[in-house]
Amino acid sequence: MSTESGATFELVVNGAGRTVVDDGRSLLDVLRDDVHARSVKDGCSPQGQCGCCTVLVDGQPRVSCVTPARRVQGRTVTTLEGVDAGLRERWATALTDSGGSQCGFCTPGIICRLVGLADKGGDLADSSVVGRALQAHLCRCTGWQTIVEGAAIVAGEAPASTAPPRTGATRRAEMEGRTPQLVGAEIALGAAGFADDTAPVDALVAVSDGAGGWAVAPSLAEARRAVAKVQGRRTTASVTPPLELPAGPWVRTLRTSWAEPGYLETDASWCLPGGEPASPLANGGAFGAKQASVVGDISRRLADEHGQAVRVLLSREDTVRMGPKRPPVAAGIGVDGTGTIRVARTPGIADAIHLAGPELRVEEVDLPGPPTSATIRSAGWAEAIVLLAGLRGEVGQVVHPEGGRASAAVVDGVIRVEVSCGEVLDEIVLRSYCIGATHMAYSWVTSEGLAVAGDGTIGDLTIRSFGIVRAIDTPPIEVTVTDDAGPPVNGSDAVFAAVAAATWLDRGCPQDWPTG
Repeated sequence: MSTESGATFELVVNGAGRTVVDDGRSLLDVLRDDVHARSVKDGCSPQGQCGCCTVLVDGQPRVSCVTPARRVQGRTVTTLEGVDAGLRERWATALTDSGGSQCGFCTPGIICRLVGLADKGGDLADSSVVGRALQAHLCRCTGWQTIVEGAAIVAGEAPASTAPPRTGATRRAEMEGRTPQLVGAEIALGAAGFADDTAPVDALVAVSDGAGGWAVAPSLAEARRAVAKVQGRRTTASVTPPLELPAGPWVRTLRTSWAEPGYLETDASWCLPGGEPASPLANGGAFGAKQASVVGDISRRLADEHGQAVRVLLSREDTVRMGPKRPPVAAGIGVDGTGTIRVARTPGIADAIHLAGPELRVEEVDLPGPPTSATIRSAGWAEAIVLLAGLRGEVGQVVHPEGGRASAAVVDGVIRVEVSCGEVLDEIVLRSYCIGATHMAYSWVTSEGLAVAGDGTIGDLTIRSFGIVRAIDTPPIEVTVTDDAGPPVNGSDAVFAAVAAATWLDRGCPQDWPTG
């Protein structure tokens, strides 16, 4: 059938024929807005870089946010909902048994990718094969290794869990994620109750106009057209630490760059008139980066103004421009353990630094650039831990203010971690969070950073420009968990700081991060 403006075309989605209006929308828009396939997630649209919207088109994995719907006319589209029920359950169980899904936002697209890989003869038991397939995806929570292990379970090369009912899993997940969190097979299938998945289908959609206002329209595509949204770009400028070192007789110095939290689910909320807005935290708190998200208040205000439900959605570019960053530091420490940490002015950051280094002087400075937050995972505290470890030449045992303890070392290319955080509750969940914290710390030290101009303008607006280390580039991680019979406390934040220190030491303590 003709695909001229106003025409329609046919395609098959999960076994059912669909007639689609040819209005220029992406396949992602059609799947979410027309088919209501909620497993298909929007993590960067229309950048095509996170893999969360991956589906199968005639059995081949396809990133749907950069696929014009008209390009798949007459073809068969399979979302995770349409994958064979037995196979879908097998994947969900395997990833739950391996700890390969935490928030569950990226997992449906990853499952679709690996289902397509296996259908074409790809060996799911081969970690290098799976790692290469995962290059099309990003996962911020799990550190990749547990996903690869889950694929091996599906392949039958690794045993499924024989553990008793996991009554402590949710409690441990909430402790590590610091927000209400669900654990179970349905999470791996993307059914974690994310705000944009639970909104009424007839809700209006609001997007930022980039000037402090909000464009409201019947659909996301129309709202984005109203603000003339364009795909974000990556600058050619290099990532450079923005602060100069304080003067002093230092034996160790450290400068970090702007760092993007890089969570996959962009901020979203919805509200009915006179109601309470849906939480943007959903099944994950973005490791502290969403604590002050504006979308809930905006959805409440707009719903009251328009007299009907309103969804508020930030694009990936919006989260980069508006979301809080880890504050950059420039620090030096002397042989006696005293020193100065110069840091972008951030409420609460001095107190966080002093929890680890009470002898360190904190000098807050005004710095043009994106907003910063001390609620981002171990901000300030971890930097002080790293600096002190550099002075000693060893990590030792890192003790979190809440009581979690961890040590880490890089041995023959393997990151080895030991953690003790009271009653384990659920070792699968704890190990998953510790592997995720290890990947996040390693990535932060070696690769992550944003290019920000001297006037504060952010140049890196694509999710791939954040520098998050890929699966194939992540070292093997070994985690040893000790149950010390004490009350359970967070353990992965101590792991994060310990691994950051161990990675820095392994690289010879170069002054500027990312170290490359």
